[in-house]
Amino acid sequence: MTQNSLKGQLVEIVDELVQQGVTLEQARKEFEKQFILASIRSNDGNLCRSARSLGVHRNTLRNKVSNLGIVNEASSSRLGARRSARRFNSRP
Repeated sequence: MTQNSLKGQLVEIVDELVQQGVTLEQARKEFEKQFILASIRSNDGNLCRSARSLGVHRNTLRNKVSNLGIVNEASSSRLGARRSARRFNSRP
């Protein structure tokens, strides 16, 4: 996608949001949420890699994920798998 094409698409989206009465804060939050979700998907749910690709600290990304109400099913299912493996491999 070229820079001009991206800018044109963005102008159309912004015009539509303005016509619908969306506030700047609502638009910013939704954009940030979608941007973060795309990064998490492209990094297979790995928040550390996503933070690195977004140029933010891991804790900053975790806070944003929490504040924006993003459910990261990929990483939570991986965490659950790790916990199950630990229980299975641990001896009493």
